[in-house]
Amino acid sequence: MNPTILFGRLLAAAVAPAPPAPQGMNPIFTFCFGLLLLVLFGWYFATETGRRKRMLGTVLTVLMVAFCIQSVYPPDQKVHLGLDLQGGTSFLIRLDIPPGGILDKDTVSQAVEVIRKRVDQFGVSEPVITPEGKDRILVQIPGLDEQKIKEAREQLQKVAQLEFRLVRPGSAQLIKQIDAGTQPIPPGYEIKEEHQPDAKGNDMVVGRYLVKRTADMSGEHVTRANAFFTTQYGVSLTLDAVGTQQFAELTKQAYDQQTELAILLDGTVVCAPGVHEGAIYGGVAQITGNFDETQARNLSSVLQNPLRTPVHIEEERSVSSTLGKDSIWSGIYAGLGGLALVLLFVIAYYQFAGLVAVLGLVVNIILLFGIMCMFNFVLTLPGIAGIILTIGLAVDANVLIYERLREEMAAGKALGAAIDAAYNKAFTVIFDANATTLITAAILFWLSSGPVKGFAVTLTVGIIASVFSAMVVTRTVFSWAMEAGWIKRITMLHLINPGKQIDFMGRRRLWIAISLTVIAVSMVGFGLRGAENFGIDFRGGDLLTLDSAQAVSEADVRGALAPLKIEEVIQKSHSTTEAGKDYLTIRSPAGTGTKIAELLKETMPQAGFRVVGQDTVGSVVGKELAQSSLWAFGLAVLGIIIYVTFRFEFSFAVGAIVALLHDVIITVGVFAICGHELSLIMVGAILTIAGYSINDTIVVYDRIREGLHSGRRGSIQEIMNASINETLSRTLLTSGCTLLSVLALFLFGGAVLRDFAFAILIGVVVGTYSSIFIASPIVLWWSSRKGGASLRSEVKRSPVAAV
Repeated sequence: MNPTILFGRLLAAAVAPAPPAPQGMNPIFTFCFGLLLLVLFGWYFATETGRRKRMLGTVLTVLMVAFCIQSVYPPDQKVHLGLDLQGGTSFLIRLDIPPGGILDKDTVSQAVEVIRKRVDQFGVSEPVITPEGKDRILVQIPGLDEQKIKEAREQLQKVAQLEFRLVRPGSAQLIKQIDAGTQPIPPGYEIKEEHQPDAKGNDMVVGRYLVKRTADMSGEHVTRANAFFTTQYGVSLTLDAVGTQQFAELTKQAYDQQTELAILLDGTVVCAPGVHEGAIYGGVAQITGNFDETQARNLSSVLQNPLRTPVHIEEERSVSSTLGKDSIWSGIYAGLGGLALVLLFVIAYYQFAGLVAVLGLVVNIILLFGIMCMFNFVLTLPGIAGIILTIGLAVDANVLIYERLREEMAAGKALGAAIDAAYNKAFTVIFDANATTLITAAILFWLSSGPVKGFAVTLTVGIIASVFSAMVVTRTVFSWAMEAGWIKRITMLHLINPGKQIDFMGRRRLWIAISLTVIAVSMVGFGLRGAENFGIDFRGGDLLTLDSAQAVSEADVRGALAPLKIEEVIQKSHSTTEAGKDYLTIRSPAGTGTKIAELLKETMPQAGFRVVGQDTVGSVVGKELAQSSLWAFGLAVLGIIIYVTFRFEFSFAVGAIVALLHDVIITVGVFAICGHELSLIMVGAILTIAGYSINDTIVVYDRIREGLHSGRRGSIQEIMNASINETLSRTLLTSGCTLLSVLALFLFGGAVLRDFAFAILIGVVVGTYSSIFIASPIVLWWSSRKGGASLRSEVKRSPVAAV
């Protein structure tokens, strides 16, 4: 199969609509629409006829944009916001299974249902309750105030109460009389309901029973429960010695009174089976009825009582709706500011071609939000950061194409031929550069948790959308403009004189010496700070965020906290003015955040403190996050080595990894020296820097590979030096656009994202340096160990066929 067709189908599969479909959209229509897009993509990349390609590109663009706009509209129903934007609380709960206990999928599922019923008591809409790993459950509850958070914390850690209670004889008739007001509830009894989901999953009452107020037998005496099937589904249970005696007496009463025995979990009836064959002895019983397989398994899990021992909240993160709204507006301001700066620069530099790039960027943003809504992705604050970063990275593909176009026009080609050649030659490097970034984004999504996963999603979707907008949308616009006679020539500004040649490789020892010095300083600075480099995500502890009616000094806060005598209260707290408010953050040992908040409110009432965010991370979770972060980085490095080796040669992979490590070490070192802490979001920043570093390096490598394939005269060093000079303008332009968008994030993105943006700023600068001064010298040094000139014969891999 032609690689271009394969790439087209892969791209179509990545962006074509798939279940779950947007609300109100017929799933059959969605499937057929996606199939149509797949066919059109394959046809577009396979055709060589200019007119047909132009028509197909137009149809694809219109269909994609229309469908994505429909997916987004109305935005208040389609765009799902994370807790960090809408406000709410997230709990990570670990099931504490005793030695010898069973922790299988059914047990965890039943624990989820127990917790769901407790969360439903708060009357919140769209809570998220889902298993995480083997023994944890993630609970996300939107819109809780400070008091409700405290109640939720207590409810989620409460031991589940499994009880057996006798149903009063004639219960159904008595309840009718009680409802009619003709009969009071008998002393010692109460009405309890049985709930079951209907066909649509909605909760409904399927039974009401008049049961004793106190339990006749507790669930602690159940030692085992299993679902079974003979002629029908049922559940068998085994009791301990005490339970055997109590159950025999209880079933005898139920049989004699011809009534049911209700099984309750947390005060709600799970089922109320009858006793039809007399007292049950021997400590083994079977419960049968009109059960299906799911109901039988659920009942057996209830009888196992998965929450009979306390559960532990290992991680808690809460954000007030006020802080969430401030974060949204900060992100919007940053996005608009970065977008405006990038658009103005592109238009000023590339003129008409810049206008075409701007149109492609607008389509890119529409596709980005449309795809996120289409697949019900949740937009988080790091996700907004990913969108803003995508704005800068999206320009890169256009810059690559336009710099190629400049070269083709300088070679004397006609405008139409120059445009075709520019897109054909740029395709390979766009493919390689974005593939390596996608590798890091995929690994980040695989191994990360909530907030960082949101960043990985938006970055991935943004990359796919930017490739489509650059390779299909802008090319189609150029084709129509040429057909209509709107353009006869294209002019651009010059950042660097094309004839100027800088001897980068000749001074490679100097550049490497400078880098080694900066690396050494970074490592020493990081080492001297020790554990202070790491925030609560990795060390565990509490991070409290409060807003105040007036500015307060750190000295006053420190004095107010003195009576608590809490060790290691890190005075990293700082006041920032954001959205007209003062925010104060305090880091302290785990479990102390609530005490600190209460004491500050009591001793400094004039400040009007209010808790707007509180994170608690246990030490176990912190260690696991550190390990998963290292795994993510290690796997990203391995994936890049494999890909670059496959597409180029192993010496290029060595150079790329050295440049990547160079960028990450210096970024982390400068970050630490400036007094910042590494957090979970910083993992995303570091892997983003790694992806950006590889992206930048691949562009240079692609030009070196082209020079080696073309049989260009000169030594390997001379070819490398010429390639760096030829791509220098593109490198600086892309870095400049990315810096503009990230600078807007740093200035206007708010305190929450400022550290993230600061790290990206360092990484972009260092990554630009390494792609010019470090990566190629390392390739030359490594290849020279095998004879040097052999590099020309080893790089034989064919570029991906152009579109």
